Amino acid sequence: MPAISSSKYMVQAGWDDVPHLDETTKAEMLSSTPPHLRDARSKGIPSLGAGAIYPIQWEEVEVKPFQIPSYWKRGYALDVGWNRTAAMWGAEDPSDGTLYCYAEHYRAQAEPAIHATAIKARGEWITGAIDPSARNRKPDDGKALLAQYQGQGLRLVPAINAVEAGLYEVWQGLSIGRIKLFSTLQNTRVEYRMYRRDENGKVVKEHDHLMDCLRYLKMTWSKIAAVQQPDRAAMQPARPADSRAGY
Repeated sequence: MPAISSSKYMVQAGWDDVPHLDETTKAEMLSSTPPHLRDARSKGIPSLGAGAIYPIQWEEVEVKPFQIPSYWKRGYALDVGWNRTAAMWGAEDPSDGTLYCYAEHYRAQAEPAIHATAIKARGEWITGAIDPSARNRKPDDGKALLAQYQGQGLRLVPAINAVEAGLYEVWQGLSIGRIKLFSTLQNTRVEYRMYRRDENGKVVKEHDHLMDCLRYLKMTWSKIAAVQQPDRAAMQPARPADSRAGY
């Protein structure tokens, strides 16, 4: 037990130091632990480490695009900013809970009205989870970004922004095949491959707008996921013509 000072000592212990854990249990625990935490939890080494946040090959998580059934729940996540605004849409397969990310929006230096138009084109009825800082961030006119986007007709709720918990949930979903990404998401592919931690274990906040959207989508899914409701007006039976009323 190495001494740190005359009154402090450091105790380092890992799974190999615990006699009641067999090899099968250790393997199961290791497989369910994010890569950047494996040394810390299995060996007691206090380091987050550097490298890819999702060290899973893109080819293992991508799928060919397919028509999303109308009865699947859908939702989207929105990360706003002047330099880059991004959105990602997801749909959940009710048979096994797999979340398929099927569309993206990725544009720089445009007004909220322009982004909102593109977002509504994918379904005005779909509810989105927006970067929670948008509640307090204000552009030049002083109006909060959240209010601006809601004023454009978007259905939005503040996203859950628990960073480490969100990263773990996404990593786990990708690892067990419960999160899949359409191969057509070109900007998502670029960010996915660049998303990393620095040598101090901190998330590198560059080129991560869609990665933030993926995290918001996963963490806030229960608040936004919904199936499109049928158009009640379209379901009304046609009324017979009445010559006396002029129709």
